[in-house]
Amino acid sequence: MTKDYYETLGVSRSATPDELKKAYRQLALKFHPDRNAGDKESEERFKEINEAYSCLSDPAKRSSYDRFGTADGFSGGGPGFGSFSGGFSDIFGDIFEDILGGFGVGGGTQRSNRPRRGSDLRYDIELNLMEAAFGVEKDITVPRHEPCDKCSGTGSAGGKAPERCSACKGSGQTMFQQGFFSVSKTCSRCGGAGAVITDPCKECSGAGRVRKTRSLNVKIPPGVDSGMKLKLSGEGEAGTKGAPHGDLYVYLSVHEHPFFKRHERDLYCEVPIAFYVAVFGGEIEVPKLKGSGKIKIPSGTQSGEVFRLRGEGIQRVNGGHKGDLIVKVYIDVPKKVTPKQRELLEEYAKESGDEVQRSFAEKVKGFFTN
Repeated sequence: MTKDYYETLGVSRSATPDELKKAYRQLALKFHPDRNAGDKESEERFKEINEAYSCLSDPAKRSSYDRFGTADGFSGGGPGFGSFSGGFSDIFGDIFEDILGGFGVGGGTQRSNRPRRGSDLRYDIELNLMEAAFGVEKDITVPRHEPCDKCSGTGSAGGKAPERCSACKGSGQTMFQQGFFSVSKTCSRCGGAGAVITDPCKECSGAGRVRKTRSLNVKIPPGVDSGMKLKLSGEGEAGTKGAPHGDLYVYLSVHEHPFFKRHERDLYCEVPIAFYVAVFGGEIEVPKLKGSGKIKIPSGTQSGEVFRLRGEGIQRVNGGHKGDLIVKVYIDVPKKVTPKQRELLEEYAKESGDEVQRSFAEKVKGFFTN
């Protein structure tokens, strides 16, 4: 055995197909002649790597090589890539793309010069809570590219048809030699279109599109929330060469309200109640998004208790039941009292004694006796 293919690839004799593939790919990229122009040693090393991998990547040839030190029918030497197995061709294709991808191998860049759909655009709209809850219409202006009216989007003055490119003979690609390979790249004269506009439209300078500002009316449905977006089909950038427009996406942001807090479809707020209402009960008026509503407060209501007004929240964007308005009450303690109020409160305090403390002590006594 004059050559150790495993040593050439830097793998063990028990290497899996994936390990072989990984090792080959790294070495082939390192020693490829196009990355080592004029380096004969790298060129010979590249040939050895190809020879080793083309043998070991084929199960039958590898088995023969492992047993006899040779692969039956394997000629070795030279870059005859067309005769290798499918696995080798696949990985070589990957490497070829890595090394020469910038040159338009396989005509990939030519496709980019075909008619292309216009780009999508984004527009941000800010709303207040009322607008988000009940819906609103907004007039916006969107700068975008639109087809040139003067040349009907062709880019050519007077509707004159483009002429066949003399550099690429209409193919959109030119060929050149790159190391071992003949490589195609996008024609620099026509940009891959295969034709050249000889008399460009003066309005759009041959681009076929011009920059304009478009006014739109956006209908925002009830129930939207921050982070939602609306899609306006066909309101994005104009496509090239007659291709369709892209879309416009309107992103929504809802400002916080000074009184209401929103969670999904429910609204939350806090409302003060007088001490005597908490003691005797009564009815209070609470604000809603539109108008006001009434809540019955039972006697003995404690600060922090919650009441719910059903159906007074936010509706779903696609319809359906509204959420609720959830009201949390707290007892409003006056900072100043009149002489009469003080007299009455002192009388109340005298009558109550330390009733509150005794009640509290009874509740917590069990916590400390176990």
